[in-house]
Amino acid sequence: MAEGEPWQRELRGAFTRPAELLTSLGLDPALADRTAARSFPFLVPRGFASLMTPGDPADPLLRQVLPRAEEGRDHPGFTPDPVGDRQARRAPGLLAKYPGRALLVVTGACALHCRYCFRRHFPYDRESLIHDRDHIALSAIAQDPTIREVILSGGDPLMLDDENLRALWHRLEALGQLRRLRLHSRLLVVLPSRVTPALIDLFTTRRLPLAIVIHANHPRELSGEVRETLARLKRTGATLLNQSVLLRGVNDDPDCLAELSESLFATGVLPYYLHLLDPVAGAAHFEVADAEAREILAGLRTLLPGYLVPKLVREIAGASSKVPLV
Repeated sequence: MAEGEPWQRELRGAFTRPAELLTSLGLDPALADRTAARSFPFLVPRGFASLMTPGDPADPLLRQVLPRAEEGRDHPGFTPDPVGDRQARRAPGLLAKYPGRALLVVTGACALHCRYCFRRHFPYDRESLIHDRDHIALSAIAQDPTIREVILSGGDPLMLDDENLRALWHRLEALGQLRRLRLHSRLLVVLPSRVTPALIDLFTTRRLPLAIVIHANHPRELSGEVRETLARLKRTGATLLNQSVLLRGVNDDPDCLAELSESLFATGVLPYYLHLLDPVAGAAHFEVADAEAREILAGLRTLLPGYLVPKLVREIAGASSKVPLV
């Protein structure tokens, strides 16, 4: 990784020990479970941490990243591969779950380690594009004329530097059968400095239509810097969407979700999906029951116009699409 960009310097200065973050917030370091932190490493950029409320152990942003003892407990139905990534594998770093679409696991790196991450057990050391030196995944896409859309995912694809991302982008745009590209990124919320002039130029001069799916779970994640960054992305002509995960103790409240949708729309982002928690081993303490999720969605519908209400969905391994709960 090059070292000159502000976002890379910011990432190098991120919190890597829970005790350090908790102390900075005036909280007891014992709130974090050391065993959980070792099983799934801890990483929180300081800009994201600055949005947390000092002295509040129940802060919804802190809850998303705090290692807890519950992560080590077994829960029925919670598995290392909750959405069937392994059975969807077509090549190293290439997943094909739905007709006409293929997903590239570009890298296993992220700027924020969310404790509910459905790929927290994914074998990135052998199943990501950065290890595909022979470009097997891209060749497989080129040989399948039914693939019309490629989704860049991870990890987080924006953890690639501008040079490597541009090289990948141009290889994809050279595939004549593609009609659009989609990019999923949490960095746009947790590390907005990643949006460099070179990235804006890439998105502005692209050949294919582009959908950018950000990941914000709580309205407090949309800081002033994030809003300015999203406005810059909007001016590239890309379609901006948001997906959230319904999380116990974070956003399991209609008023919270309504505020999130309003804030997103004011920034040029359309609410897209509200995902039920993927049952990944280590994340059961975030689960919201189906009946309660339906009640939350019903409450949200009373607060918002229909176009600001995200679709409440679940991903089921082997299904041909996301499955609506309602």
